[in-house]
Amino acid sequence: MPEYQIVVCGSVVPDPLQTLEPVTGPTGPALKNEMMLPAWLDPWAGHALYEAANLAAKNPGSKVWLVALGPKAKLQQAMMTLAQKVPVELVALDGSSSGFTDAAETAAALAEAIQAIPGIDRSKLLVFGGWESASRGAGATMQIVGEILGITDQFQGVDGIEAGGSLKILERIEGGRHQVSVCEAPPALLGWATGNLPEPRNNPQVGMANMRTIMPALQKAKPAKVAAEGVKFLSVSLPKQARDTKIVKDLSPDQIATEIADWITNK
Repeated sequence: MPEYQIVVCGSVVPDPLQTLEPVTGPTGPALKNEMMLPAWLDPWAGHALYEAANLAAKNPGSKVWLVALGPKAKLQQAMMTLAQKVPVELVALDGSSSGFTDAAETAAALAEAIQAIPGIDRSKLLVFGGWESASRGAGATMQIVGEILGITDQFQGVDGIEAGGSLKILERIEGGRHQVSVCEAPPALLGWATGNLPEPRNNPQVGMANMRTIMPALQKAKPAKVAAEGVKFLSVSLPKQARDTKIVKDLSPDQIATEIADWITNK
């Protein structure tokens, strides 16, 4: 069986059950009471991490790293729970996890951290990450990471992977369909969509093993400046909501569908 070195790129985001209100602060756009909001691993990166751990478990000798960029205190908060999910070695970068940072600067910091991991072997390297992000939704960060690392075999919108002598990858394409791609060998970069795996159960033994390396990694977190200098946001606001209510009787399903389609078309 092949051995893989799987590096997952991810960040922390506010708990999605919280109310997120954008405001303009002294350093630019931010979220109201952002540092008070509970944090969790970006769900897109979470899919990538669980798929990476599953692939590593099926291929003995493989290893998973999580390169996470975010405020050190928030990373620690998220890792206290995440550590019990899957065996992983943390590489922490202390910087902003704001959705208003620049994708190129974020990618450069992640790529530099990957290159600095001791013992990384490009012939075994798979870089995983979210196809999108709950905070940095530019859809370009992982692609730029791959370009900086010189990885030309990139697959975006991935929902599944099978590993053997080669990598069989299931990618989303237009029309609600999937494309089956084959990558002969690493290195490769995969931007994950939802994947196929549920969130793993908590395992206290895995958590205790992970915490031996997670806390030292957080203490050694390298500062990463991703301030998007030169970028000016004119305003930040919640998306506008529109609601038109119409009460009618005795319409057929086809007539209702036609009215809805007309309403959407005219908006």
